[in-house]
Amino acid sequence: MKTFKNIKYIGLLAIAISFTACNDEEDFEQFLDMPPADAVALPAPTSGSADFSTFVSLGNSLTAGFADGALYSIAQENSTPNIMASKFSLVGGGNFTQPLMNDNVGGLLAGGSPLPGFGPRLVFDGAGPVPITNLNPGAMTTTDIVLNNPTGPFNNMGVPGAKSFHLLAPGYGDLNGLFTVPATANPYFVRMASSSTTSVIADAMAQAPTFFSLWIGNNDVLGYALSGGDGTNPITPTATFDFAYSTLITTLTSGGAKGVVANIPDVTAIPHFTTVPYNPIPLDAATASALNQGYATYNGGLQFAMSNGLITQAEVDKRTIAFAEGSNNAMVLIDEDLTDLTSFGIPSYRQSTADDLFVLPLSSLIPQGYGTQIPLADKWALTPEEQAEIATATASFNATIQSQASAANLAFVDANALLNLVKDGNLPSGNYNLTSDLVTGGAFSLDGVHPTSRGYALIANQFLKAIDLKYGSNFEASGNLVDIGEYNTNYSAGLQ
Repeated sequence: MKTFKNIKYIGLLAIAISFTACNDEEDFEQFLDMPPADAVALPAPTSGSADFSTFVSLGNSLTAGFADGALYSIAQENSTPNIMASKFSLVGGGNFTQPLMNDNVGGLLAGGSPLPGFGPRLVFDGAGPVPITNLNPGAMTTTDIVLNNPTGPFNNMGVPGAKSFHLLAPGYGDLNGLFTVPATANPYFVRMASSSTTSVIADAMAQAPTFFSLWIGNNDVLGYALSGGDGTNPITPTATFDFAYSTLITTLTSGGAKGVVANIPDVTAIPHFTTVPYNPIPLDAATASALNQGYATYNGGLQFAMSNGLITQAEVDKRTIAFAEGSNNAMVLIDEDLTDLTSFGIPSYRQSTADDLFVLPLSSLIPQGYGTQIPLADKWALTPEEQAEIATATASFNATIQSQASAANLAFVDANALLNLVKDGNLPSGNYNLTSDLVTGGAFSLDGVHPTSRGYALIANQFLKAIDLKYGSNFEASGNLVDIGEYNTNYSAGLQ
């Protein structure tokens, strides 16, 4: 085998010398560009039965390209629909316009003042996610929803924070609606809306789309999850979601447009809820003893409640608080599903178990005594009962999405199954195997909710595959899926 290799390379050298002797550089370059003898010629890309000339994408933050807790320019450029549009352009797709932010810092201003709740993007400081200004004090938010909104129409109609029914709401882009209680508008749609009275669906349809994507519904359950199920952001009622979704599909297809839709991922499988363990508290012997003394009265109250027939021994065991020297103490939380003993002066405390999930922002508060001296309020945790509510709603909404897609003969992406594969680390793509680990997994950005640019590229490939399957295009067969390795996972604090 070694002799054969040497003969082969000597032969190539002899050919190269002959080209050089003839001084024919053009022929030599053509020789170098020749494909291997066993190369397979790929077919030219085709659109199949789809018409991509006017592509409009509707949705929420997952459509907009939101990442790292903010919307910023380079993440928008790597949004799933923008990646898709770059491939549609190969088969007749037109321009794809996005309402780009003014910078890569993120955050929103209103008349020069920071808009509360819309801060700059997160970066990694070596220990965890922090605002970019912690590492780069010169980073400045410059996108102002009063002073410098872009001009549409926009093909990317993804509105961060939008729920299903918001896409139908007139006035969702009215600046004045931001200051009502409750708010009736969304600052990201204020930037995009063609007028103060229009709706997302109206602005989309005004462009007479020939092809659309719709990925909506995540916030209909995610808002409840992010608030720890405390009731401040309830799950959308099933009847409301079903009406909104069917209306969107009927409207989008009314002009004969084809499209692709995606269902709702399991929000409890994302790193925002799986990064903080249930037992993260290290204690020395003295501190554990002091905490046990502090909860002694509470534990005694449980015995009183049992002796009076108010709770069972099993509930006493579940609610008893006990700390020990070591690095893996469970946290104390308030559980509204426990028997209510507050009329006897006994709060609804128990320690966390592996069945509980905790929101990512809690990680910075644990060293301040949260979970030990300060029992965790409802907003910090998702109990098994709250997780069951989310799972039930997600299953119902996904059934509606799939049935509507089938009835309208649309392409369908099972985003739920896709991100569960990511969660389990069972989704290799090229040279990468993305997981849901925060920071290092590659799929999720630093907010633990939204994908990285690489994650959005992965999702774009799934959309393209679904379109191939339904409409006979050949993005995959023609070699026009994207290489996810060309897309970033985290962006540096120096990028402004």
